[in-house]
Amino acid sequence: MNSGRPARAGEGRWRTASAVLAEVRRTPGVTRAEVAHRLRLSTGSSTEITARLRELRLLVESPAAPRGRGRPTAVLRPHPDGPLVLVIELRHDDWRADVATLDGVLRPFAAGRHGGSTSAATGGATSAATSTATGAAISTATGGPPEPVLAALAEVIADARRHFGGRLRAVSIAVAATVADGRLVDASSLGWPPLDLAALTELPLLIGNDATLAGVAESRTGAATGSRTGLHLLVEAGIGGCLTADGVPVRGATGAAGEYGHLPFADRALRCHCGAAGCWELEVGGAALARRLGEPPPASPRGYTVEVLARAEKEPAARAALVELAVALGTGIAGLVNLHDPDIVTLGGLAGPVRAAAPAEFAAAYRGGLMAFRRAQSPPVLDASHGEHGPRRGAAAVGLDHVTTEAALAGWADERSPAAATTT
Repeated sequence: MNSGRPARAGEGRWRTASAVLAEVRRTPGVTRAEVAHRLRLSTGSSTEITARLRELRLLVESPAAPRGRGRPTAVLRPHPDGPLVLVIELRHDDWRADVATLDGVLRPFAAGRHGGSTSAATGGATSAATSTATGAAISTATGGPPEPVLAALAEVIADARRHFGGRLRAVSIAVAATVADGRLVDASSLGWPPLDLAALTELPLLIGNDATLAGVAESRTGAATGSRTGLHLLVEAGIGGCLTADGVPVRGATGAAGEYGHLPFADRALRCHCGAAGCWELEVGGAALARRLGEPPPASPRGYTVEVLARAEKEPAARAALVELAVALGTGIAGLVNLHDPDIVTLGGLAGPVRAAAPAEFAAAYRGGLMAFRRAQSPPVLDASHGEHGPRRGAAAVGLDHVTTEAALAGWADERSPAAATTT
């Protein structure tokens, strides 16, 4: 009956250490004094905890730059032999892998395209803190099936395990697909059937929608930092998004929340690839632009939108189509603000350029769609800070959350120094 209590007690001794590492991740280059102040730690406790984290190869300390009078303090940084997360972003036509250290910094590891061959990051192995891939070629076969891509990713993960050994604690994947219960339940934007990625690795595997993870990045270290409730929207081939509460995504019962592109904001006569009618993304995106311009459906909706954005400077028809797109975007965002009541709205991917193509029309549509009481203090709509890096930064944040839980830190300590399990 009481079999679970010792494990929970052991993990509980890592609570403060986990909080210290969260501050290092939140503010790279943070000083020990700043961490102690934020966590309300005494000088003695701060010194003891950071000393223990150094012993366990989790952190190192280096002198901080002088800041006026007072005792000198130290900057906390990841240990060069500390835990790592392999971060993979799987997009519509390519993928890339990076290694994340405890401060959330990403180092390139490998990259490739769905229909070609690539090699891992050049430069060979360097120091343990900044190692890139070993230089082995990672190839993917031509064509659209998922199997060659998944084989390439499995090889990348295996290569990372060989290179980093026990330091690699988890794999965190951002994917342009609907994710539920850790599976890709709708990967139609990739041209793939539903998939389970569990076979990629025996390491802890965290899988998230790219728009959701971009929203996490914006709420933690981007344009929505400090917001209590943030709404993020990402326009690429379709529309995804994320609602965050204090930096934590609202995932729903199965993890598939945030599929804003499939709200019935469009003409119900239009049928979406997802199986529903009238989905919002049928009015916002490359396919919608092509329909308005009387052109064939594009093979790459994202690439087509970029093309039309460039054409709009000289082509009135392209400009008019973009105005309609911006109005549909602004109107839908107003509906989501009425629903969620966020502090701030951030726009990722092509959402920002679409708004910039017709700013007055977007603003009028946004304001016109808001409930009257919201208009005096409507949430600001800002471009995302992390740009195309958002999904990877969010995947890194989620992965590092996982490897710095109390249970994960207790496991790390047991592997390196069984005697060190009696920590803070």
